[in-house]
Amino acid sequence: MTAHPPGPARGGRGRSRRAVAPLAAVTVLIAGAALTGCGSQRDDDVYTVMNSSTDETYHRWDEEAMGRCGEQLGITIEQQSVPAAQVMTKALRMASSKSLPDIVQFDASEMPTFAEADGLVDLETLGLSTADIPEGIVDFGSYEGTYYGAARSVNTLALFYNEDILAEAGVEIPTTWEELRETARRLTEGKRYGLALSAGGAEDGVFQFTPFMWSNGGDETKLDSPEVVEALDYWKSLLQDGSLSKSTVNWTQADVNDQFMAGNAAMMINGPWQVETLNSDESLNWGIARIPVPEAGDDSVGPLGGAVLTVPRTGDEDRQRMAGRIVACLAGEEEQLTYALNSWMVPANEKAAAVWRERVPELDSLADQVAAARSRTAKLGDGWPGVSLALQSAFQSALTGQSSQDALTRAQQRATSGN
Repeated sequence: MTAHPPGPARGGRGRSRRAVAPLAAVTVLIAGAALTGCGSQRDDDVYTVMNSSTDETYHRWDEEAMGRCGEQLGITIEQQSVPAAQVMTKALRMASSKSLPDIVQFDASEMPTFAEADGLVDLETLGLSTADIPEGIVDFGSYEGTYYGAARSVNTLALFYNEDILAEAGVEIPTTWEELRETARRLTEGKRYGLALSAGGAEDGVFQFTPFMWSNGGDETKLDSPEVVEALDYWKSLLQDGSLSKSTVNWTQADVNDQFMAGNAAMMINGPWQVETLNSDESLNWGIARIPVPEAGDDSVGPLGGAVLTVPRTGDEDRQRMAGRIVACLAGEEEQLTYALNSWMVPANEKAAAVWRERVPELDSLADQVAAARSRTAKLGDGWPGVSLALQSAFQSALTGQSSQDALTRAQQRATSGN
């Protein structure tokens, strides 16, 4: 069943690869900005938000939201959009020149780097509440227990399936690993694979591995544990069955979607940012379900993705307080719902998410998946990138012949040593 939004079809965004600057350099730059305050004169009634909304539709949605919030607060809010991969480096340059914007929207995996350097203001001290936000999403915007980043919407992964192919084969939507493996086997035929996923040597592959690792009780702090090894062995079994293409080690999530839309995969692991593209093919009947779990009754625990609104520590407390009010408005229940309905993402606020479920019932499974989802940086903070790189290398080794145990033992060594 094709999902339809309550208006024109809207696009979603995937996640970009980002380079994390060395913490020492970040600390020096941010400390200088905070201690000396703003280096340039600013209009008291004009506030700036830096984000990655370079896409025309996202830029317009944000412009409209900022216009509404600005009117409520009696100020002007200006949007400064840069490519996602440049947000961190741009923020660092602005910190060095003492010209940080009032608000920066960071990818949640980047936010801990600024927080670790004491470059962000605790949002709760600015009056923002986390009362109606699920614990996992609070963690998503937190560093070492302090709430620095407010999410307007979040995303995660789910199982997408071709309804026509499953119906023709007479198979049910799989809910466990055993069912997924058997269903993928049965749906593999000719040039069509039963399942497509990204196991590439980049963050896309790690993002897609986390539901299998976490749902099996694995932990990013111990990559060579039996639970993580078993999850990677499961991926290997799908490859050995012929249910996954050997090219999966090179595919991004966009590649996976292309394969699904071309009819080369009956099912895929992917996220809501693909919905607009999926809906561009009116002949494609697709559905969505939670990612299968090791055993019936287990929780399907996926990764949270998305961005968070933060208030940089500039030394100007009056502007920081107003910036907090802007964040509260942009991340308020009403604005979250509007943004989520446009972008196919799920509102971070539980009350807004309940309304979203009613408005887009076709994606209800996605909201269920988000409710149990986790932040990649919740346990490791700014140590996540090192673990991610180690896992990326392990996928490449294990899926091309090395044992999962050996590959993950090496990954744990790399994550621990930083080499």
